[in-house]
Amino acid sequence: MNLLSVEDLSLNYGEKVLFRSVGFGLNEGERIALVGKNGTGKTSLLETISGDRDAESGRVVYRKGIQVGYLAQEDVLESDMTILDAVLDDAQEPFSTIKQFEVALAENNSQSIQELSEKIDQLNVWNIEHRVKEVLSNLKIDQTHQSTKTLSGGQRKRIALARLLIHNPDLMILDEPTNHLDLEMIKWLESYIMSSANGLLLVSHDRTFIDNICNRIIELEDGSIFNYKGGYQYFLSKRSERLQNEETQREKATNLFRKELDWYRRQPKARGTKSKKRMEGVEQLKQKSKRIVESELLIPDMHEPRLGSKILELHNASKTFGDRTLFSKFDYKFLPSDRVGLIGNNGSGKSTFIRLLTGALATDTGKVVHGETLQISHYQQDGLRVDEGKRVIDVVKDIAEVFPLKKGKHLSAAQMLELFLFPRNKQGVRVDQLSGGEKKRLHLVQILMKNPNFLILDEPTNDFDLFTIQVLEEFLYSFKGCLVVASHDRYFLDRIVDHVFVFGAPQIKDFPGNYSQYEASIRLAPKPKERTEPGKPKEKRAREKTKLSYHEQLEFDGLEDEIEQLKTEKLLLEKKLSDDSQPHERIQQAAERLSSVLELIDEKEMRWLELSEYA
Repeated sequence: MNLLSVEDLSLNYGEKVLFRSVGFGLNEGERIALVGKNGTGKTSLLETISGDRDAESGRVVYRKGIQVGYLAQEDVLESDMTILDAVLDDAQEPFSTIKQFEVALAENNSQSIQELSEKIDQLNVWNIEHRVKEVLSNLKIDQTHQSTKTLSGGQRKRIALARLLIHNPDLMILDEPTNHLDLEMIKWLESYIMSSANGLLLVSHDRTFIDNICNRIIELEDGSIFNYKGGYQYFLSKRSERLQNEETQREKATNLFRKELDWYRRQPKARGTKSKKRMEGVEQLKQKSKRIVESELLIPDMHEPRLGSKILELHNASKTFGDRTLFSKFDYKFLPSDRVGLIGNNGSGKSTFIRLLTGALATDTGKVVHGETLQISHYQQDGLRVDEGKRVIDVVKDIAEVFPLKKGKHLSAAQMLELFLFPRNKQGVRVDQLSGGEKKRLHLVQILMKNPNFLILDEPTNDFDLFTIQVLEEFLYSFKGCLVVASHDRYFLDRIVDHVFVFGAPQIKDFPGNYSQYEASIRLAPKPKERTEPGKPKEKRAREKTKLSYHEQLEFDGLEDEIEQLKTEKLLLEKKLSDDSQPHERIQQAAERLSSVLELIDEKEMRWLELSEYA
């Protein structure tokens, strides 16, 4: 059943066409991701569909009687209201009653609790009360009587998301819903959305999130849309096919254009109607031949920055805020090949750890030692700090004119900007004319132009489009120095890092592997065996087992994949152990992890054999 129809929608931004005559539908149960480069009009399209912006032409039609919820990229909460007021709507009786009930609970007013409980019974809305509890708890929103004016931008965005989920609209329109959520919250949001039959239209840079929940992708490019009926991996495959086909068509158009232009130049000055029509065809071929088609990204071969025998070391480092210990007695020596991911819940200490590395914050105990050749560049979440009247190219040239490559070659500032999707005609504009995402991208180019040998990225994928993230990934593959990344982007972490620091007070756990391997190690860890009280015999089964239970069948279905994941990790660890260039402590780490993995493989294979008898 159709929930939404977008018909011949067009919108301009000044002289720029954002989209023209675009149309698509969204049916019940469909979950669509809208993707495209920064500045192509994704947010403007969502605003137009939600009614926050007027289109130049076309219309948006919703199924009669449905409720639509829109989560904007920037929150629009009133500046002075309580969190509870923000998430529950007084205009609708069920929500106003639930709000009164929550207030009565907080005040421990037994009479009001009794009266409101009876009213909730009458309205039959206990399901809303349960939803309120679930959403607020999983988005870690407490202190609901706190004023919204005291909150950070990230907290306000979470409250806006909570409000939308609690009101449970038939169609959810979400603009970057995972920004400011930690990994635990994102995984909960995935399961919450998947358990709902509601329609979904979202913009997100989080590829794992898209792949896990979306069953259709719409790409906005050059004012037109392209449909892909599948998840992110399917989109990558089909988009590549489309671009290859477009490149073939562009080459054909270019060849035809050259032939037609040659014909035109050989004609006499006076031309009849047929010649004019043919010239119109030449102009069309010219436009087709100019069509820019993306080609495979080629990152130049970077030089290896000089790193001494001592790079950066933490000795017995501890940090406490108030009565809360973020981490304690942490020791680590960074090596030239290190690519470390920092993971953990919001507030677990990742940003504090980064500030210790840069020297912006001191340890409570222990010390952080910088090597003599250490050159740190730090990409920060709060972004660009420059004179906004400057031109884009000048902002980068203020850092350096060139970026060094191997064999004495280099990239100019203009070439570096082009690499990160700033075409030449964009490099001359002032910074204040850039979008928020483009300013973040410019900040990234600034950081990289400093030519560091130790690169720290704090949530680098926030506010970037998928294509910028891909460019950044390719750049980091070629980067020869140390890399530390704090990110909630699982796909990005899996592609970039080879071990992770897991933050959870009071210790930091160093795991040799990427994010998915860490998740698998948690999921596949042996569960504690049930203990029987002394002297109490185990209960006998009422009857002989003949088939698998529902949960056992699910376990059995997943065991082969789990065993394969463990065997893949085993091969990686064995490769590390055979690498003579690895320091002793890394070899020791890999050996300990390999021992655990081998035990898990034996355990999982025995469990598979046990269950297979009844499968």
